[in-house]
Amino acid sequence: MIIATILSAILFALSLCADCFAVSLCSSVTLKRVTVRKIMLVSGCFAVIQTGLLLFGWGFGYLILGLVERIAKWIGFLLLLYVGGSMFWSGLKGDSEVRNLDGLGNVILGGVATSIDALAAGASLSMASVDLNGLAPMAVAVFICTVLSVVLGMWGGSKFGPSVGPVAEIIGGCALVGIGIGFLI
Repeated sequence: MIIATILSAILFALSLCADCFAVSLCSSVTLKRVTVRKIMLVSGCFAVIQTGLLLFGWGFGYLILGLVERIAKWIGFLLLLYVGGSMFWSGLKGDSEVRNLDGLGNVILGGVATSIDALAAGASLSMASVDLNGLAPMAVAVFICTVLSVVLGMWGGSKFGPSVGPVAEIIGGCALVGIGIGFLI
């Protein structure tokens, strides 16, 4: 049971941070210099924003759960289908937006842009009756996986270029759609 919870949380987190990886990978190519300090700033900001929006989405979904209890699992499914499908389609088209990560304002903008799916996923989790005890391991996993994905993305950006970004979005999109389908089962 504990291992299944941990694995589920990690898969959930990996699917949410795929776009963070893609953006950090592509954006690091445009940076003049990728330093440890820059990597830590960007990864920390992205992780705080991603986890914060996940928790905010869960709280918002929890508040409105009573109003939509009969259709909650369908709403959660549709939200994840939309977000996952959008990520998948964007990855297939290869039109991921490359964000400039110079300056704190751009880092925050990039963090919010890559975390909208976490907001929707958080809302869908609460509508699927995931309580705070079930959300906690997911939030921890999202934070850790986001930090790691941004660190790896920025480090690898100068080595591998933007060609890996779309693949990460496709995989993340498929995982989110799979989680959404799980809500209906």
